[in-house]
Amino acid sequence: MSKFIIGLTGGIGSGKTTVTNIFAELGIDVIDADIVARLVVEPGSKALEEIEKHFGADFITLQGHLDRTKLRSRIFSSTTDKNWLNNLMHPIIRQTILQQITQAKSCYCILVAPLLLENNLNKLVNRVLVVDVDESTQVARTVARDPSSAEEVQRIIASQMPREQRLRLADDIIFNQDVDLETLRQKVLMLDHHYRSLSKSKSE
Repeated sequence: MSKFIIGLTGGIGSGKTTVTNIFAELGIDVIDADIVARLVVEPGSKALEEIEKHFGADFITLQGHLDRTKLRSRIFSSTTDKNWLNNLMHPIIRQTILQQITQAKSCYCILVAPLLLENNLNKLVNRVLVVDVDESTQVARTVARDPSSAEEVQRIIASQMPREQRLRLADDIIFNQDVDLETLRQKVLMLDHHYRSLSKSKSE
């Protein structure tokens, strides 16, 4: 693929969305794996039909949408169902991401995915950018933002790649610990300059 692609990831509560929004303000096209995952199960989609066939009509709301909460509970309690769902969804999500990448117009684009490394989406990108904070900050930020308990957040952290491993796989790291928005913006601006330069070199 000729496009220069940055894979942006990080643990829950690390500040991925804030960093992504700054890149978007700089005119960089963003492909969001979470948005793609919702898009491919919209009413009328083939994936939603398959999910209904496999799990039953009670996993579909009265409005015809996927009941995400119910499905999440089901797959967290059954490895077999989780594997079935992953085998259905991953190829469809991957194909849609590739389509969106080809439509990107900026000199490089960002693929943001919380499970970029876990789902091997890093194979689609030229560089991996990790937004990083320590675990206590992850918990504090997520509890303040979402209606989740600290125990639930810690379970989510445990289900993601360990922080040390994620940092080892990073090409670039934004440490977002105790950083104000303006300092964070400056960090993103420096990386944007770097990525524009790398993108230009790749296209020459």
